[in-house]
Parts: sequence; structure tokens; C-alpha cells
Amino acid sequence: MSMTTQTADSTGERAPLYPRKPKGITGRSIAILAFLTICAAFFCVPLYIIITTSFKTMPQIREGAIFSLPAPFTFDAWLSAWNDACSGIRCDGLKVGFWNSVAILFPSLALSIALSSVTGYALALWNVRWAGTFLFILFICAFVPFQIIMIPLIILSSGLKVYGTIWGIAIVHAVLSMPFLTLVFRNYYKGIPTEIMSAAMMDSGSFWRVFLEIILPMSGNIMIVVLILQITSVWNDFLLGLTFGGLGTQPMSVVLANVVITTTGEAAYNENMAAALLTAIPPLLIYFVLGKFFVQGITAGAIKG
Repeated sequence: MSMTTQTADSTGERAPLYPRKPKGITGRSIAILAFLTICAAFFCVPLYIIITTSFKTMPQIREGAIFSLPAPFTFDAWLSAWNDACSGIRCDGLKVGFWNSVAILFPSLALSIALSSVTGYALALWNVRWAGTFLFILFICAFVPFQIIMIPLIILSSGLKVYGTIWGIAIVHAVLSMPFLTLVFRNYYKGIPTEIMSAAMMDSGSFWRVFLEIILPMSGNIMIVVLILQITSVWNDFLLGLTFGGLGTQPMSVVLANVVITTTGEAAYNENMAAALLTAIPPLLIYFVLGKFFVQGITAGAIKG
């Protein structure tokens, strides 16, 4: 019997008659590797300069060797940025802006997630006549630039006596995020089998009982996705904090901008770099801690539909 494609080895297992040749390095793989290296350098080189500069002294920075390592290595710029950096006429550091951002973040998260999860559930799994029309309006509102509605929002928040306050900024964040988050929740809840809802209705479940006892416990993945998106959006926001924040209520991003542009002689580049890193650390920590769950939420259907 002739063998055409396979042959038997000493163990009795069949091996290919013509073994595959190991793949070598091709021009295509070299080009892809070079492109990815350039992309990585595009982000990593500036980050390296920012980090090393924040640990340098001003005499070393004046030497102009931006790629050199800190010598001596010091945390003075970090301590100064946190405690003593000047933002306008106030020199109490970034810590004030940090706590303002925290105070803005939590009510904004609570309002936006609570409201958008309920509206997304109603649009996806509850039979309401106006669902299609409301979904179309939400789709339009999700892409309306903030600058178009900025003045009406200022007038409205002033009428409600919340302009220039922590709650005013948090409420505006929640309102502006509602259309997009509602669409995200709606698309996720669309993937829930209708049999679950039918069984719940047969048990005489009310709207809120079904949502709290059945839908909400199944929303862990999408909650993580929305949480990361909203934390990043609120923490990194500059325009809303600048527009609706008053003296003493501005978030960390606005305080950072004021620190960079406020000088009393020589620009303290090490302090500015340290301030930028202090502002960026909180959302980065969220990504490191919840990044795995973020990917799980996306793959579970957060962006389908």
C-alpha cells in the first residue's frame, strides 16, 4: 500500500509525509513590527520624558538633556504640585481640585447610571408605544455638541441655584451622558432572552420588581463598562468644569490647567509634569483594576445592536 499524504512513526501515530517548513521572517512581518514599534514610541517617548522630568531638579532641567535620568532623584516636585502649586491667586496645590473631582464624580455616577439603566431597560424589554420615537430622539441627542446647548444649560442651572456648585457640575455631567448610556444599556438588555421576561410577567412581577430582582443582578458586566466610561469622562473633563465650576469648586483638570499657565517668574517644568501625572493616575488605576472586566463587558454585548 502506497502512502501519499501520511506516514507512521515509531509510536504508531501518523505524521505528515511532507512536514511543514517553519515560517521565517518575512518582509511583511518586519513592516508590521516596525509600524507597531513606531506607534509605541509615539506614546512611550513623551511619557518617558514627562515621568523623568517630574523627578528632576530645575538645575538639571536647564541643562537641556531631556532624555537623561534624574540625578539626583527627588520627589520635591510631586510634593510641591500636590500641596503648594499656584492656581491663579491660590497656592494650595492640586489636592483641592482632587477632592472637588471626587465630590463631582460620585453623584454624577449615581445619577447617570441609575437613570440610564432604567430607561435602557424600559426601551429594550418593556412594551411601550413611544420606544421607537424616544430611541430616535436619544440617538440624535447623543451627538449634539455641548457648545450648542451650553448657554441654555447655564441659564437653567442658574435658575435652579446650582450654577458654580459641585452639584451643578455633577448634574450637568449626568444629563449630558444620559442619551449615550441609555443606548448602551438598551443594546445590552436586548440580548436578554424574552423567555425570562415572560416567566417574570407570569409571576405577576411589576416593572420595578422585575428590574430590581432579575434585570439588575444580570447587569454586572455592562455596569463595569459604563462605570469605566463614565469615570474617565467625568474625571478628564475640562470644559464642563471650567464653565460650571465656581471659585473653589473647580475639578482637578481645571486646576491643572491653571497651575501650568500660572507662573511667578521661572516655569517649574518638573512641578508641571508631576501635576499632569497626578491628574492622570486615578483613571489609570481604574483601568488597571477593572480592565479585565471591561473587556468581558464589551464581549458580553455592550456594543452590539
